[in-house]
Amino acid sequence: MSENVRPEPVKSTPLMRRFIIYAGVLLVVFLLGFIPMWLQARASAGRLADAERRLTLVGMQANLASAAIDARRGDYEPARQAVSQFFTSLRAEIDGGDTSDFTEAQRAGAQPLLAGRDEIITLLARNDPASADRLADLYVAYRKAVGG
Repeated sequence: MSENVRPEPVKSTPLMRRFIIYAGVLLVVFLLGFIPMWLQARASAGRLADAERRLTLVGMQANLASAAIDARRGDYEPARQAVSQFFTSLRAEIDGGDTSDFTEAQRAGAQPLLAGRDEIITLLARNDPASADRLADLYVAYRKAVGG
């Protein structure tokens, strides 16, 4: 009984072949729906990041404008708090490097604005009317530095 027994090659049945075809068609249909939605989500994420960047810049500008208006009206404590928040945000953006919402040119242009921080806050703490003019000048310099 030493017959050469060869294993019979596995033949794919028509049912197995049909299953593979259906799975391939299903995968193609899935990808036809998935790829456009993925591209749209990616574009939306880019637009969202840009909107958040602009919101940060506008929020900082609003803090500074609020401080200038408050100081002009004689409300020095709210002005001091707003300008302090502005300087804190400005410092964070300048120190942020590549993760900052500022471009390299904006960071370089905004760096000198930090020089008068202590003086302006001291003027506001002393209820000095000259602080309103200093804040207005700072506001103009900030808008020039960030290009807005």
